Amino acid sequence: MQPMLIFNEGGLDHDPGVQHPERASRLLTLSNFNKRRPDLAERVETLSSQTLGERKALRLVHSLDHLSHLHEIDEQGGGMIDGDTVMSSASYQAALCGVGAGLAGVEAVRHGAPFAFAVIRPPGHHASVNRSMGFCLLNNVAVAAAVLRDQGERVLVLDWDAHHGNGTQDIFYEDSRVFYVSLHEYPAFPGTGALHETGRGEGIGCTMNFPFPSGTGEAVYLEAFDEVLVPVMEQYRPTWILVSAGYDAHYADPLTDLGLRSYTFFLLTARVQELARQHAQGRLVFFLEGGYNLEALAASFETTLEALLVHQGEADRRPTGDGRCREGHEVIERVRSLFLSYWDL
Repeated sequence: MQPMLIFNEGGLDHDPGVQHPERASRLLTLSNFNKRRPDLAERVETLSSQTLGERKALRLVHSLDHLSHLHEIDEQGGGMIDGDTVMSSASYQAALCGVGAGLAGVEAVRHGAPFAFAVIRPPGHHASVNRSMGFCLLNNVAVAAAVLRDQGERVLVLDWDAHHGNGTQDIFYEDSRVFYVSLHEYPAFPGTGALHETGRGEGIGCTMNFPFPSGTGEAVYLEAFDEVLVPVMEQYRPTWILVSAGYDAHYADPLTDLGLRSYTFFLLTARVQELARQHAQGRLVFFLEGGYNLEALAASFETTLEALLVHQGEADRRPTGDGRCREGHEVIERVRSLFLSYWDL
């Protein structure tokens, strides 16, 4: 079975406004990757999905009141949720299709696909049990993680979007069956994801935040992965890995001020793929989150696919130098110090 790319066509109909950064052209740009990289396209199966997320799966994450509220806005033809988050007449259907595409990705990997990538909009990681915000209506990755958790799996959700996934964190904050890791710009929207946010109750030690300062670049990201995340995952041993793959940490993104390049996502993806091979029998599913410079989004998405399809092993693992390395390194050391209470580091 070939790797699977799942595009939720319904996402094209979600229209938050012509000037909104989370626009349909993001999905169109990625759906045309086969014209830019036919060498990659011939090695994957592409599925256009309009399957809706099942209500039973949605209720594992979102309250009935929240789903009813979105349905009411939908019946009115759309409307404002907050200053950043807008629904058009087709937005709820698009969000349900996004959840469905993510679940289809899980099923594809369950049935033998080496990996799956759900190319979806609207994004999801800011959506919590009772609230839509930050361009997000429903939490795509959280629904998939909750379904797997309830099937007895142990799930790592790795979020490399430049914005902290406050919704995903909140949903699993007291849950040891889902380990949430976020590398993000701080302080930036939504203002969460501080160092001390490490989980609560049974979930203590299963939320890990790397709140990096503006300007943090590739070397710091890879250090965080190699020196902290990998040794913790060797002890946690996830049986599935889900990636909230936002590409707005790219230096060209208009909404953020981090210093990653497109090739950084090759390096990160190669590491994630190795983790999945070691601990999760290769079970790996990606969920598109942010990324608002179309050229940077396309290039970063394609380097992710390149790493997954033609991974070159150790040859290209060295980072380039980057600015503010000292401050970023200090964040990593503080994370390490905090997590000594929970894991052997």
